[in-house]
Formats: sequence, C-alpha cells, structure tokens
Amino acid sequence: MKLVPLGDRVVLKHLEAETTTKSGIVLPGQEKEKPQQAEVIAVGPGGMVDGKEVKMEVKAGDKVIYSKYTGTEVKVDENEKYIIVKQSDILAIIE
Repeated sequence: MKLVPLGDRVVLKHLEAETTTKSGIVLPGQEKEKPQQAEVIAVGPGGMVDGKEVKMEVKAGDKVIYSKYTGTEVKVDENEKYIIVKQSDILAIIE
C-alpha cells in the first residue's frame, strides 16, 4: 500500500532513538519517549489550503524534527508505522 498525502500534509517515518552513545554507553529509558525525528516519505502537492497559498518546503528523503504531540499515526502492513502531519507541524530540517 502506498500513502499519497493531500494538500499540505506530509507522511513521516519515525527514526529510531539512539539507545547507546558513540562510546558504547547504554541509555536506559530512551525507548519510552516518543521520538521527534523522522524521515519524510511523501509530500502533498501544497496549493491553496484554507484560502492561503502553501508552498511545500520539504521533500521525500529529508530528515526532520516535528512537534511532539501532533499528527495522526497510521499503521501500514504489520511492521510499518507512519505519521501524517501538516507541513506547519514540522519545526526543522536536519542537514
């Protein structure tokens, strides 16, 4: 199944939280907190949304940080979870 977002929506896939540091120290409790970093999987066309012109500034493959309590989680197949957010809920692109 393929997700195609509409309007100014963006489909994101969670990036796994780091559970160890570069030196090998295990970080307990990292799995409990919801990750805020994700990879952009698909981007809507933008256009007129609520009477305003929306230009899409992210593209598929970008790594982004998004608002913590936003979006709609969607489960595709058994192992794949995605989150659909508005572009305005994306805070930054990670370069």
